[in-house]
Amino acid sequence: MRNEKPQAREREDEFDERTVFINRCSKVVKGGRRFSFSAVIVVGDKAGRVGYGFGKANEVPDAIRKGSEMARKDVFNVVMNERTIPHDVTGSHGGARVLLRAASPGTGIIAGGGMRSVLEVSGIRDVLGKSLGSKNKLNVVRATVDALQQLRSRDEIAAVRNVAV
Repeated sequence: MRNEKPQAREREDEFDERTVFINRCSKVVKGGRRFSFSAVIVVGDKAGRVGYGFGKANEVPDAIRKGSEMARKDVFNVVMNERTIPHDVTGSHGGARVLLRAASPGTGIIAGGGMRSVLEVSGIRDVLGKSLGSKNKLNVVRATVDALQQLRSRDEIAAVRNVAV
C-alpha cells in the first residue's frame, strides 16, 4: 500500500498544469442567483506531450480538478523539430483560427492568450503564433491543439509521398 501512493504522485507531477481561464456563470432562480464555474486547464510535460480539459462545477476548485483530470486523459504527442515546429500550420475550431510558424532558435514563444499556455507546456520554445477570428479562450485552445495535431515529421511526409529522405 505504501508504494502505490508515491507512484501515483510521481505520475501526477510529471505534467505541468496551467489554468487558462475560469468563467463564472449565473442562473436566476426563485431564491436568487445560483453561481457555477467552468475552467479551461492545459497540462504538458514540456517534452512534446500536451492535453487540455474543460471542467464545470459549482465551486472553483472542483472545476479546476475536473478540468485537470480531463486534460490528463486527453494527452497527445507533438511532433517537434528540436525546439520549434517542423512546418507552418493553421488550426481552427468554431470561429477561432490559429496560425503557427516555425521560428529560428532564440526567438521564443511569440503568441498570446490560450495559445501561449498550450505552446509553453508542450515544450515548444521557438514559434510565432497569430490568433485570428474569435477571441474565445476555449476555442483558441482547441484551435491550437488542432494545429499541433496536424504537424507531421519529415519522415512521415516522405513515407506518404513514397520519397526517400
